[in-house]
Amino acid sequence: MNRDLTKGSVTRSMLLFAVPMILGDLLQQCYNIADTLIVGQFLGRDALAAVGSSFTLMTFLTSVILGLCMGSGALFSMRFGQRDDRALRESLCASFFFIAVVTVFLNVLAYICLDGLRIFLRVPDEVWGDMRRYLFVIFFGIPAVFLYNYFASFLRAIGNSVTPLAFLAVSAVMNIALDLWFVIGLGRGVAGAAEATVIAQYFSGVGIALYALIRYPETRSIRRVGNLRRGRIREIVSFSMLTCVQQSVMNLGILMIQGLVNSFGPVVMAAFAAAVKIDAFAYMPVQDFGNAFSTFIAQNYGAREEGRIRSGLRAALIISMTFCIIISALVFLFAGPLMSLFVDAGETEVIAEGVRYLRIEGAFYCGIGCLFLLYGLYRALGKPGMSVVLTVISLGSRVALSYILSAVPSVGVVGIWWSVPIGWLLADVTGLLYYKIRKKKLAPGAGQEL
Repeated sequence: MNRDLTKGSVTRSMLLFAVPMILGDLLQQCYNIADTLIVGQFLGRDALAAVGSSFTLMTFLTSVILGLCMGSGALFSMRFGQRDDRALRESLCASFFFIAVVTVFLNVLAYICLDGLRIFLRVPDEVWGDMRRYLFVIFFGIPAVFLYNYFASFLRAIGNSVTPLAFLAVSAVMNIALDLWFVIGLGRGVAGAAEATVIAQYFSGVGIALYALIRYPETRSIRRVGNLRRGRIREIVSFSMLTCVQQSVMNLGILMIQGLVNSFGPVVMAAFAAAVKIDAFAYMPVQDFGNAFSTFIAQNYGAREEGRIRSGLRAALIISMTFCIIISALVFLFAGPLMSLFVDAGETEVIAEGVRYLRIEGAFYCGIGCLFLLYGLYRALGKPGMSVVLTVISLGSRVALSYILSAVPSVGVVGIWWSVPIGWLLADVTGLLYYKIRKKKLAPGAGQEL
């Protein structure tokens, strides 16, 4: 179902478009969460630490692909809003070949650098064996990540957020079933968990590609090299590279944090591995709402619907903050039971550290909710560079404070946890001030609503 976001009720349009995206990405989180939960319960603390650290690394690698697809998707939304079919086809072709080349490069680089990751991430000896086995398999899934995110970005750009959800729903169930079979039934350990994930990723990636190519004739432009235009490639690079840089900087910062966490040993590694999955699952809906909001703004910006942009800004802020307040309360109250889902009850130290992380992070989800809206807004208005600036502020301050505070004996690892909401706050203040100062140039007539 395609949804034209330039027409109809503003709040209803955003919510109906956002809900499938939210459900879809929550299901996507299930890929690694299933690995983490099953590995943590059946293979033990060290295996949990290995899979958790691998997840952080894979998030960094795939963030490059995701950023390029998100940036391209913003351009697709504008072309759809402008009803420029030729430009849309040429943009599809240019972005597909550009991102495909980047994907191949990343995949080769990942295998070349595999053994060097042990030193960079400061992985303890007792964890590295499992981590290497997991990564060697999981890297095979990088092309599938490209296929899924590229075609999902196109479908969402034209208002179809339901189809990506359907493919993810089936592949997520497949992943969990295969995880249980490979890890418990076949006894294949962490490699089995990775194999289950890769098989499920290829199902969703190849499946959605075939669907889009059959259902939407414009996507077949990727099969004709004659559709490549130098100007379109430059346009795609201009739109997508900064979004890619934003995603990469964000996840590089998280990767650096992972290295610092690893230096505190397997207990803290395991606690972080479980808690960060809960954390990501908790605020994933507001992240996806920010992406839906970005598509809404981009379509209406392309169609020059300034009134809808004003209304959309106000509605998005109310929805996002309401959700964040509710989810903060739930995570704070149920931190203990949530950790117990991933960690055996006998691992009391791991659970205690994870609860402390969640109660610090969970109290400040409004900060990350506001930041995701700012990311989406600037990307939609053709100012992805500002999203990069906000990411550098958020992650830069987080990394710096993590290393500074954790070095203080009386603070220790808690300093890493507190650095996160501080980084969110600094980025939010910067983003809001910039919008207030430049609102007339960014979106004439829309500034008073934010």
